[in-house]
Amino acid sequence: MKRKTLMINLAVPLMAVLFSLAVGALFILITGKNPFFVYSILFSGIFGNLYGIGQLFFYATPLIFTGLAVAFAFKAGLFNIGCEGQLYMGSLLCAWTGCVFSGLPGLLLIPVCLAAAAAGGAAWGFIPGMLKAKTGAHEVITTIMLNFIALAFTNYIVTSHFFVPGTVRTPQIAAAARLPAIAGILPGFKGSSLNFSFFIALAAALAVWYILYLSRFGYELRAMGYNPAAGEYAGVDSSKMMIVTLAVSGGISGLVGSNYVMGYKYYFEQGFSGGVGFMGIAVALLGKNHPFGIIAASLLFGGLSFGSLLVNSVVPKEILDILQAVVILSVVVGNTVFSRILLRNSATGDDKPDTQRADAIIGEQVSREGLRRK
Repeated sequence: MKRKTLMINLAVPLMAVLFSLAVGALFILITGKNPFFVYSILFSGIFGNLYGIGQLFFYATPLIFTGLAVAFAFKAGLFNIGCEGQLYMGSLLCAWTGCVFSGLPGLLLIPVCLAAAAAGGAAWGFIPGMLKAKTGAHEVITTIMLNFIALAFTNYIVTSHFFVPGTVRTPQIAAAARLPAIAGILPGFKGSSLNFSFFIALAAALAVWYILYLSRFGYELRAMGYNPAAGEYAGVDSSKMMIVTLAVSGGISGLVGSNYVMGYKYYFEQGFSGGVGFMGIAVALLGKNHPFGIIAASLLFGGLSFGSLLVNSVVPKEILDILQAVVILSVVVGNTVFSRILLRNSATGDDKPDTQRADAIIGEQVSREGLRRK
């Protein structure tokens, strides 16, 4: 069963991508263009030189952060729809720190700015976690509402207190707070916006993988996500887990500021995110909520985002927006279909799943692995 599930987890995203390319080709034909010509421009522009590869990684970087944030919360059975607000709060605090503490040396200021970015996002994730744990308020509603509050709050701070006159952005952070650009180290990437934030994103993915699959906390988190009753029986404090999970998820979102504020423009600007907080949901979905799958999904969506600029002179860039939407819909449909097939094959007796038996098995596994508090 595990082997079959793994094959499906790999096959569904792959088929979704291939299907979206076919649908995209149909729309390209409608515009009167040759799909092979358009796709050749797309792939050669991305993979034909180091500049394209650098831009691919640059566009994928914020998606890795937000995809990890969504997946981390989802593993605990929580839906974090507030990554957009969390990354705004983290990025603004990152920019403020980089300006106010400009006298610090780079070896100290860079980690302080990164910590500020994570802290800003974590604080904004802590709020829905606390509301969920103490009042039962659904995190989907609270995180969505907090997005609007974050956007309004950051807009107020930037336009009224912390801005460059005549703009909607903050002053530039100190030079010591800036992450190195890859083009400054490897000349082949000249012109690319890729910076060391990409490697921070990869490190975050590795850390999330370790926490989720190799740590006690991660097992407790996943146990609560699979079966809250079994987790409670094993001694997991669900209220504390909700708060910590959403705070950590928000902290990961806040690290998006490392890419734009510390590695690209060197300031916070209203509207800078381009909706990557919401796109992280699609990335997590396509990546099956696994850190390594999220990296692959981020590269795909990052490539489509950058590719829209490459093909815009030939076909409308909205064609690639359609590709992204088709990928998401295909994954949703594919997951539903194959999940039903697996459920039907694993059913007992009258071909209906024995959910009570499944809950009991999970409870036994949780207890067997020693999660009961000492």
